[in-house]
Amino acid sequence: MSSATPLMIGRKVEKSFGTVKVLRSVDIEVHRGEVVCLLGPSGSGKSTLLRCINHLETIDGGLLEVDGHFIGYRREGSHLHELSNKMTAQQRAGIGMVFQRFNLFPHMTALENVALGPKVVLGQKTSEARQLAAELLDRVGLGHKVDAYPSHLSGGQQQRVAIARALAMKPKLMLFDEPTSALDPELVGEVLEVMRDLARSGMTMIVVTHEMSFARSVADRVVFMDGGYIVEEGSPDQVLGAPQHERTKAFLNAVN
Repeated sequence: MSSATPLMIGRKVEKSFGTVKVLRSVDIEVHRGEVVCLLGPSGSGKSTLLRCINHLETIDGGLLEVDGHFIGYRREGSHLHELSNKMTAQQRAGIGMVFQRFNLFPHMTALENVALGPKVVLGQKTSEARQLAAELLDRVGLGHKVDAYPSHLSGGQQQRVAIARALAMKPKLMLFDEPTSALDPELVGEVLEVMRDLARSGMTMIVVTHEMSFARSVADRVVFMDGGYIVEEGSPDQVLGAPQHERTKAFLNAVN
């Protein structure tokens, strides 16, 4: 960890959809260079928490900060005021997000998909953005696919392009929302290896996943959620190897 101050802080985060409470007084911290894996059954609040961190969903209570900033808000005294979409997008540029579905632009090549953000949001020159995109595609093992369109790429390759696209914004924090769940089993490994490489490079990552082997080998900390609560957290050895809570034990028995 490069700093004692957490990069991401959540305090008593609440979120409801209608009458359904999805997050219930969630407290969480993530330090620079840390990899945190969020585990739990469907509907436990993992993906919602991820979407709240970068303001794709607004919270109903509590506070969320990334690098000292309330994403989507500015503080005046004791009050928070929601920012414009443009200002929120500028804040969000420092938070990369990779979804279950790849969300690539089908009419753009892999290179064009990756270069778009740096050009439009960061204001880079086209030549600079394209050079960066080529370097990042090479980093994720797709240097030979720069001119390929998404329809000509496998699911695993498309997800690696999506990771390169997120990295092109030079994020301080990367969020992964079950990035391998839409992939055929034989394609999962290539995406997880890219994520392992990011972890080795010191990237701060929050990963929603059901890949227990990945969580065990890569995570600094595992957080188990259920019913909108953080039920248990600790090192992979603690949570996956010797869980203390009965709900955690039941979940791990089911997935194993």
